[in-house]
Amino acid sequence: MNSIHLFFSIFLSFTYFLVQSAPENAIVTQLPGFTGTIPSKHYAGYVTLNENHGKKMYYYYVLSERDPSKDPVVLWLNGGPGCSSFDGFVYEHGPFNFEKTKGMPKLHLNPYAWNKVSNMIFLDSPVGVGMSYSRNRSDYVTSDTLTAFDSHKFLLEWFKLYPEYVSNPFYIAGESFAGIYIPILSHEVMKGLDNGDKPTLNFKGYIIGNGLCDEVFDGNAFITFAHGMGLISDGMFEDATKECKGKFYKPPNLKCEFQLDKVDQHLDSLNMYNILIPCFHDKKKIRHENTKLPMSFRNLGETERPLPVRTRMFGRAWPFKAPVKAGYVPSWPELLNSTQNVPCSDDSVATTWLNNEAVRKAIHADPIDKAGKWEICTSRIKYNTDTGTMLDYHKNLTARGYRALIFSGDHDLCVPYTGSEAWTRSLGYKVIDEWRSWKVDGQVAGYIQGYDKNLTFLTVKGSGHTVPEYKPKEALAFYSRWLEGKKI
Repeated sequence: MNSIHLFFSIFLSFTYFLVQSAPENAIVTQLPGFTGTIPSKHYAGYVTLNENHGKKMYYYYVLSERDPSKDPVVLWLNGGPGCSSFDGFVYEHGPFNFEKTKGMPKLHLNPYAWNKVSNMIFLDSPVGVGMSYSRNRSDYVTSDTLTAFDSHKFLLEWFKLYPEYVSNPFYIAGESFAGIYIPILSHEVMKGLDNGDKPTLNFKGYIIGNGLCDEVFDGNAFITFAHGMGLISDGMFEDATKECKGKFYKPPNLKCEFQLDKVDQHLDSLNMYNILIPCFHDKKKIRHENTKLPMSFRNLGETERPLPVRTRMFGRAWPFKAPVKAGYVPSWPELLNSTQNVPCSDDSVATTWLNNEAVRKAIHADPIDKAGKWEICTSRIKYNTDTGTMLDYHKNLTARGYRALIFSGDHDLCVPYTGSEAWTRSLGYKVIDEWRSWKVDGQVAGYIQGYDKNLTFLTVKGSGHTVPEYKPKEALAFYSRWLEGKKI
């Protein structure tokens, strides 16, 4: 009898070990700049995709503060292409708010962190972005399909390291150019499930914010957005519509190009990421009074974020005016070298923190002399888009029953909500939740339209391109409600 009891004790101990098998060497025990108690466990490190090349993808995993054993696991991807997901970690919905100082940034707990309700994986993808790197530079030449293939391989290997979370609901989320990453990666995950890949991911759906999708819909959006926001006159809109014949994304003649140039001139002083927020040129503030932006927009753009969002600068370059075209996609640093009139931002807080060797050691990232200097958007990769429109991906995924939430800050000029609203409607699904407002604290926070096949389109009132950055409280509200299957 004693031997049987001993056998079951050993068996239960072994089973517990298997269930609680997150790698101990990945635990983050302290973070430079933070002096409090971290409310949930953090893990970070690398997943090696190719031993011979030393091809490694970096992740930072934040457990839910609620119930990590049951809450969803959500993979977060920033866009670019070539921009690190620490963008989301530092400036948007990560566990901390970062305060800029003369030295090491100070970290404060973020009351609107998305890990309040979910486990979050922040992944630097593709290889060559952020902390992810390879000893073989050929791995920095990539594409839509290669990026999805590598990210899917990462997920399979990651869940082997963290098998206790494989049964949790799994979602893929991100913004901007991740509107390309996410549908293709979701398709890879779906294919893997069909093929019996192990481990079996409990994939439920995806979330995309102000994401690119389709050359025509995205490319035509900025004219209708600018007109609807009162940034261009009725006459300018009518002239552009007449000369371009509805093809703003691909000017059919010189007269059309002339009209679009006139529109560009009137948008020149605006912050393309959020037309409500002051713009900076050469680090000099362009006052609201010097733009055509109505003064009444100021209050609408207010944020509850306790620390100021980063400064942004405007310029008309990619991804402005629909980048989803086959071929090579220039990186932000390449565009910065080619012209002074391009989008950029003061990301010094993240740059200072993530290039501090004590920080890198604490988060299990390799040192600069091995992995390279961290940049919010890198020129290290050479990216080619090889998939075209995402519409077919969305149709296939939603037809298979995967949930999809497409959300848009409604004052983003970079990827305007007008394009996202149009392409979601174009899928042809029956409307089951007619256009209506959704609220936070009794106030209208935006508008929503629900479709058959678990497809939802949602706007966030007064927000720009990176919704959790500008409207953190509202972002956590719709995110948590949607994950829980509640009415938003």
